[in-house]
Amino acid sequence: MSKYDSLWKYVAENQPDKLTFADVEKVCGSPIDHSFLQYKKELEAYGFKVGKISMKEKTVIIGEKK
Repeated sequence: MSKYDSLWKYVAENQPDKLTFADVEKVCGSPIDHSFLQYKKELEAYGFKVGKISMKEKTVIIGEKK
Protein backbone atom coordinates (compact mmCIF):
# COMPACT_ATOMS: atom_id res chain seq x y z
CA MET A 1 0.00 0.00 0.00
CA SER A 2 1.45 3.34 -1.03
CA LYS A 3 1.10 6.65 0.75
CA TYR A 4 -0.83 7.97 -2.26
CA ASP A 5 -3.49 5.21 -2.43
CA SER A 6 -6.16 7.50 -0.96
CA LEU A 7 -5.32 10.10 -3.61
CA TRP A 8 -5.63 7.59 -6.45
CA LYS A 9 -9.02 6.44 -5.13
CA TYR A 10 -10.15 10.08 -4.85
CA VAL A 11 -9.14 10.73 -8.48
CA ALA A 12 -10.96 7.59 -9.69
CA GLU A 13 -14.15 8.56 -7.85
CA ASN A 14 -14.18 12.31 -8.54
CA GLN A 15 -12.31 12.53 -11.87
CA PRO A 16 -10.77 15.99 -11.37
CA ASP A 17 -8.86 17.60 -14.24
CA LYS A 18 -6.50 19.42 -11.90
CA LEU A 19 -5.49 19.23 -8.25
CA THR A 20 -3.54 21.77 -6.25
CA PHE A 21 -0.75 20.64 -3.95
CA ALA A 22 -3.06 21.67 -1.08
CA ASP A 23 -5.77 19.33 -2.45
CA VAL A 24 -3.27 16.47 -2.56
CA GLU A 25 -2.22 17.13 1.03
CA LYS A 26 -5.84 17.28 2.19
CA VAL A 27 -6.76 13.98 0.50
CA CYS A 28 -3.72 11.89 1.40
CA GLY A 29 -2.71 13.56 4.66
CA SER A 30 0.85 14.44 3.68
CA PRO A 31 2.33 17.11 1.44
CA ILE A 32 3.46 16.27 -2.08
CA ASP A 33 7.18 15.61 -2.23
CA HIS A 34 9.83 14.39 -4.66
CA SER A 35 8.75 10.76 -4.16
CA PHE A 36 5.48 11.64 -5.96
CA LEU A 37 7.38 11.23 -9.23
CA GLN A 38 7.99 7.56 -8.37
CA TYR A 39 4.42 6.89 -7.22
CA LYS A 40 2.54 8.68 -10.02
CA LYS A 41 2.59 5.57 -12.24
CA GLU A 42 0.31 3.83 -9.73
CA LEU A 43 -2.59 6.02 -10.89
CA GLU A 44 -2.66 4.17 -14.23
CA ALA A 45 -4.18 1.14 -12.46
CA TYR A 46 -7.23 3.36 -11.79
CA GLY A 47 -7.61 4.38 -15.45
CA PHE A 48 -5.97 7.80 -15.17
CA LYS A 49 -2.51 9.26 -15.51
CA VAL A 50 -0.62 12.16 -14.00
CA GLY A 51 0.05 14.74 -16.66
CA LYS A 52 1.98 17.91 -15.99
CA ILE A 53 3.18 18.73 -12.49
CA SER A 54 3.70 22.49 -12.14
CA MET A 55 5.97 23.50 -9.29
CA LYS A 56 5.36 27.18 -10.09
CA GLU A 57 1.55 26.95 -10.00
CA LYS A 58 1.60 24.11 -7.44
CA THR A 59 -0.81 21.99 -9.49
CA VAL A 60 -1.07 18.45 -10.82
CA ILE A 61 -2.91 17.88 -14.10
CA ILE A 62 -4.84 14.59 -14.30
CA GLY A 63 -5.78 12.89 -17.57
CA GLU A 64 -7.61 9.73 -18.55
CA LYS A 65 -5.45 6.81 -19.54
CA LYS A 66 -6.02 5.85 -23.16
